[in-house]
Amino acid sequence: MATHDILAWLIIGAVAGWLAGKLVKGGGFGLLVDILVGIVGAFVGGWLSGLLGISLGGGWIASIITATVGAVILLFVIRLVKRA
Repeated sequence: MATHDILAWLIIGAVAGWLAGKLVKGGGFGLLVDILVGIVGAFVGGWLSGLLGISLGGGWIASIITATVGAVILLFVIRLVKRA
């Protein structure tokens, strides 16, 4: 994996995690955890969009939207588990 690929993952993860932290009530968990949630959220969002047959196309914007949706879902799950 090239360095620019890793950098792109981190940037998309950071943006998606930050956006998800702003969208979900209660805010984020801090920059590092928000980045991790964004990266994992990208996998969750990609898996769900494939499962549902939804395609936003390629590029940065589509990746950020998909990762943000996945991160929001992941944050809801984390908050539910944390509350229990």
